[in-house]
Amino acid sequence: MTTKWVYTLDELDEAEASVGGDWDRVRGLLGGKGANLGEMNRLGVPVPAGFTITTEACNSYLAGDGELPPGLWEQTLTALRTMEEKTGKRFGDPSNPLLVSCRSGAKFSMPGMMDTVLDIGLNDEVTEGMIKLTGNEHFAFDSYRRLIQMFGTVVLGVRDEPFEDVLANHRDRRGVGSDADLTGDDFRSIVGEFKDIVRRHARIEFPSNAEDQLRMATQSVFDSWNGKRARDYRQAAHIAHDLGTGVNVITMVYGNLGEGSATGVAMSRNATTGENALEGDYLTNAQGEDVVAGTRPTKPLEELQAEMPEIYSQFEGIAQRLERHYRDMQDMEFTVERGQLWILQTRTGKRTAQAAVRIAVEMADEGLISREEAVLRVEPAQIDFFLHPQFSMEAKAGHKVIARGLNVSPGAATGVVAFDPDLAERWAKEGKRDVLLVRPETKPDDVHGMLAAKGTLTSSGGRTSHAALVARQFGKPAVVGASALSIDLGARVMGVGDLEINEGEWLSIDGTTGEVFVGKLETVVPDMDDEWLARLMGWADEFRRLGVRANADYPEDAVRARKYGAEGIGLCRTEHMFFQAERLPTVQRMITTQILAERREAVDALLPFQRADFAGLFRAMDGLPVIIRLIDPPLHEFL
Repeated sequence: MTTKWVYTLDELDEAEASVGGDWDRVRGLLGGKGANLGEMNRLGVPVPAGFTITTEACNSYLAGDGELPPGLWEQTLTALRTMEEKTGKRFGDPSNPLLVSCRSGAKFSMPGMMDTVLDIGLNDEVTEGMIKLTGNEHFAFDSYRRLIQMFGTVVLGVRDEPFEDVLANHRDRRGVGSDADLTGDDFRSIVGEFKDIVRRHARIEFPSNAEDQLRMATQSVFDSWNGKRARDYRQAAHIAHDLGTGVNVITMVYGNLGEGSATGVAMSRNATTGENALEGDYLTNAQGEDVVAGTRPTKPLEELQAEMPEIYSQFEGIAQRLERHYRDMQDMEFTVERGQLWILQTRTGKRTAQAAVRIAVEMADEGLISREEAVLRVEPAQIDFFLHPQFSMEAKAGHKVIARGLNVSPGAATGVVAFDPDLAERWAKEGKRDVLLVRPETKPDDVHGMLAAKGTLTSSGGRTSHAALVARQFGKPAVVGASALSIDLGARVMGVGDLEINEGEWLSIDGTTGEVFVGKLETVVPDMDDEWLARLMGWADEFRRLGVRANADYPEDAVRARKYGAEGIGLCRTEHMFFQAERLPTVQRMITTQILAERREAVDALLPFQRADFAGLFRAMDGLPVIIRLIDPPLHEFL
């Protein structure tokens, strides 16, 4: 029996039946993106036509030394013919072309870690056909140059810099600051220059056959599962390396078709605070990559309500519907093509620890989930994030704010500036100093530097940019879109007005407020005074069956432990009472003296300290059990 490698979005029921109706196994087979696209299609949400190549196909390809498994390509072409029938367009036909995107999609979301290729199916003839169909030369050649650049970097391994240099030269000649301000003639010329770059660097001609483009893009997405950034991300997120990725081939819809077109990314709730309100970024006359890459200043989603009120209202309704269906906060990508709204993706949204707690509590209040489920949705490690360091008011008062950006991931971070993710990783591994990664914008290839650094700062990007998503997931403080910063990666320097900051100099960021400071600010650990956390922990007390005691060696530790709900002290390590600066010399004298009277004198001097500590511990515990361990470590630890 032939293995089924490909499912159209209309075949979700068949995919579900093949794995016994288990939705978790559907996600394992189709990947999260493919499963959710099929589910949205089943719900009647406006989703472009498409199909998914399974994760099993990916694993077979990787195990077979890069050979597509038998039958896969034939099934892909059959699914492509089904898309043609559904859309009334033909793949590679200049008179009415079907263009597609080729996107990764693993069981667990890995934002930006694997490859995507857009606008597949364009060539010289199809581009001219698009101009006749749309009357928009700017759009057609903009799309074509995007395909060549993305295909060149993702599939053929050409560095991005030569392409970006060409774009920068054309912007300079036109005296404009954005690619969107270039003309159709500019993009026609850029297409020729991009083809030359592919010819020089990849040593092949850019493939003009649409089916060749799709096959090569599919193989590239499979290969990206084992790319360095994907492996680094899985390692940090504790995702298994043997799951594989699906490949989603979806009809292209365009947010860069002029008036009435837009693209954006939105969360059904605020991913930083957890507030029950839509949050996101969008751009008019742009493609989705422009939003998530952070290369252009985005607009906050609220402005879409004024700019396209009917679209905003429709999107708001879909967001609420998807959130109720999945019973969790959703991260959605959308495109508006000449007044028609399309949903390109939905997935469980990454969020800060503070947002995770509030969302869980409010969803329980709303009846979407039970209180027990709310408790289970918050990871123990997320509770630790409530103890993230913050800058004290005194520390802030002594340092000047040099820039402000978007506060996308809370907490305070201070470190020496590294403009290069490889350098950030190396400095962090050496362990000699804390590091801040500073970039104009982050790309998926930067993830290892973000994970190694104490925090991330970018001069562009929005709340749904790559930097924001990764920082939130891993609890790293981040400030993005600090547009006052001018970053010169070549010179390894950052400027703000007349101030210059060189690589290796100290900088501090406050991911809670979005402030950027020069120098090294001292941090403090905040109290866990959060109303949503207090309610969640109260519910946890209702369900838990284990008692919780604290390790506490000083009275102030015991007071804090009681505040956090400890039911006693599980271990008081008395030797720690002697490590304080004013006590250590006395302990050392007690150990080293050869004179019995001096030793007795030292012991007598320590008695009031220890007696006061025990009294403080017992008062704080107020009758709760306290387990005390007598001096335990080897004496050399005191010397």
